[in-house]
Amino acid sequence: MSLDFVRSIVAAGALAAAITVVAGGSAPQAQETTALSIAIKGHRFQPPELRAPANRAITISVKNLDSAAIEFESVSLRVEKVVTPGSEGVVRVRPLAPGKYEFFDDFHQETRGTLTVQ
Repeated sequence: MSLDFVRSIVAAGALAAAITVVAGGSAPQAQETTALSIAIKGHRFQPPELRAPANRAITISVKNLDSAAIEFESVSLRVEKVVTPGSEGVVRVRPLAPGKYEFFDDFHQETRGTLTVQ
């Protein structure tokens, strides 16, 4: 390999690294994550309504305090997670536009709650 060829490869790599740093430095608000917690006890969500800011990823910690398994599910959020009795599960939600998003326990359909995004 010639020295000029090696220099051009090094220069191209440095340019790619610089572009990555610049692009990463201006990361949008969607890169931030909002952490929320909810529990299920007596086949009820506690609290029944969660709130989160718009355009940010959301992590929901779901704690099952009941003696039966639950399935945290939401069609509008496109998530479902089975949580065994006495344990905790984590649900990750993409950044969302403002609005109300319903979730429920698929094993106990009467158990419902909402996520309000503002």
